[in-house]
Amino acid sequence: MFRDPSRLYFLFDFISHNAYLAWGRAIGIAARHGLTFEPVPVVFGAMLSAHGQVGPAEIPPKSRWMLRDVLRKAALLKLPIAPPHSHPFKSLVPLRWACCESLDPAARIRLIEALWCATWAQGREVSDPAVVAEVARDAGFDAAALAIEVESEAVKQRLRGNTEAALAAGAFGVPTVFVQGGEQMFWGYDDLAFLEKQLDGRDPLGPAYDFTAWMQVKPSVQRRR
Repeated sequence: MFRDPSRLYFLFDFISHNAYLAWGRAIGIAARHGLTFEPVPVVFGAMLSAHGQVGPAEIPPKSRWMLRDVLRKAALLKLPIAPPHSHPFKSLVPLRWACCESLDPAARIRLIEALWCATWAQGREVSDPAVVAEVARDAGFDAAALAIEVESEAVKQRLRGNTEAALAAGAFGVPTVFVQGGEQMFWGYDDLAFLEKQLDGRDPLGPAYDFTAWMQVKPSVQRRR
């Protein structure tokens, strides 16, 4: 699914404030390198379950640390951010709206941006279909038509398919970026700096780095799950 070398695939879930931070920067990176920005909605919760993990918000000390980390980055980026309505929250509703097949690429990006703003700049309850419809309507979309499309099996399958493809490609969280025909994967806001270096041909490891020895390391102890 992520094989087109002319595209930058941005995997996201509205539940992630780090994906919110990364969204605009990733669009800029794609533009600077002549790549088509391709947003890919995925279900973060399903990815966590597939890997036997819990989310950062489910670990109180990590959640407290991450809050400050995210707020510092938002301040540096001059990006508006406000407490969400709740967290974690069910993000299936906005994710399905982002998967509507009737949207052309530019419209999809515009709708997603409106949903990002509603979630992380306005603190609105985007798990409520009525709220998402209002966000879409205020952004100039035919919310009534999209609300019908969102309930279709095609939209639900698109979101499931995106998530399954992400897992098959080795993704384990959001935001995740795939470039160079899926050969290079970058995870998290902070990894965007290395994404730029890779695209500029300045990867610190260089193209000939041999990972063989590292890939052969085996665990000598494992935690019980």
